[in-house]
Amino acid sequence: MGAYFGVASKKDCLSDIFFGTDYHSHLGTKSAGIAVYDQEVGLQRKIHNLGGAPFRVKFEHVFTDMKGTAAIGCISDEDPEPLVIRSHLGIYAILVIGVISNVDEIVQKYLDQRGHLGVANGASQNIAEITSAIIDQKDSFTEGIRFAQKEIKGTATILILKEDGKIIAARDKVGRLPVLVGKNEDGYCVSFESFAYQKLGYLDYMELGPGEIVEISPDEIVQLAEPGDKMRICSFLWTYYGYPTSSYEGKNVEIMRCDNGVLLAENDMKNGKCEGIDYIAGVPDSGTPHAIGYANKSGIPFARPYIKYTPTWSRSFMPDIQRDRDKIAKMKQVPVRELIEGKSLLFVDDSIVRGTQLKETVDFLYSHGAKAVHMRSACPPIMFGCKYLNFSRATSDMELITRRTIKDLEGEEGFKHLDEYSDGNTERGKKLRKSICDKFGFSSLEFQSLENLEKAIGIDKCKLCTYCWNGKE
Repeated sequence: MGAYFGVASKKDCLSDIFFGTDYHSHLGTKSAGIAVYDQEVGLQRKIHNLGGAPFRVKFEHVFTDMKGTAAIGCISDEDPEPLVIRSHLGIYAILVIGVISNVDEIVQKYLDQRGHLGVANGASQNIAEITSAIIDQKDSFTEGIRFAQKEIKGTATILILKEDGKIIAARDKVGRLPVLVGKNEDGYCVSFESFAYQKLGYLDYMELGPGEIVEISPDEIVQLAEPGDKMRICSFLWTYYGYPTSSYEGKNVEIMRCDNGVLLAENDMKNGKCEGIDYIAGVPDSGTPHAIGYANKSGIPFARPYIKYTPTWSRSFMPDIQRDRDKIAKMKQVPVRELIEGKSLLFVDDSIVRGTQLKETVDFLYSHGAKAVHMRSACPPIMFGCKYLNFSRATSDMELITRRTIKDLEGEEGFKHLDEYSDGNTERGKKLRKSICDKFGFSSLEFQSLENLEKAIGIDKCKLCTYCWNGKE
């Protein structure tokens, strides 16, 4: 995944860009960068690999090494950013969060003709480099960004820091990611997460619409392009990767997750599936609020049968090799034996993607004396790998536990009946759930319905991206 923060201020902004970017550390693990503008020094930039140490350790020297009144910062799971570009539009820093799925087409169609420096083999190029090359095809930033939004298949939310100290912010064309703007007495900031600027003393000012482009200075925000009519904001913002204290399109993440758990419990209560459960628990951390909502509605006590030990093994520094990731995931789980031994436990997870670590968790619970382990997913069965964002490590549909299980049940013929497999009331849906239970040792398994998920989010369902569940664009 990845995230962004930007500041345009009348005063030195290093403190705000440092802490604002750091507050996005839950959205990126590999690299981070800051570009700063100062009237005397010009554009400055630092990029660091985050392997082995968090953002605040790698960037603690920026207060002495850099200065300026405008800045953009980025934390990423993919390419090092921001980049500094020199073109006919001037010298500028750019960062882009998203996915470009038609890189080769873009390189062949546009970039080779104009000879944009550095884009020789599109498959290995930085997303910001490719996007800047498209922007530079036109005679202004606004025209260029509009052109990029039109030509890029995927998602591209863009921040540009110009050599005059102004920031251009452009939300991706259908608004899959949020772009929020805060204001204080010295200027404005732009952010992925609303809490990041609220903690720094900024007040909510506006949220960009899909495809909207604005130019931000300390004194004003100027709209360069109006928002489009179509929105497809990612539903996983609420169920999984958004920070609990943030809000998108007016809906708070923590509230949504609790509401979602309530709807899960209502369905189980209606079908008599809550009987005999001793404790409700969340798979930490993002499954916890869903579980709290479930517990509050069902009346079954909430508990934490195991605790994650994060001081030395935080999410940000998990190894790339799956075998090592699985081992560390196991090492992080510290049991509370009194809440496990002889107990029937119902866990709520934010989602079930590959299921690898869930199998380790269930084995861990049974090894410490659990009587039964029931599992609930706070979202529907994931049937399609996301092609718009990089928030999941799954690289193909067949990495998904649902797809593998369906193929085991009836071969590729089963892929013609994904709607039935998603629905727990159909024969195919029941077989999918039973087969996954048998593989992982769950006493029972159920998924949230798409209808209830949309209800919990609480915005017009036509504005939500639900591609990973139903394959609809």
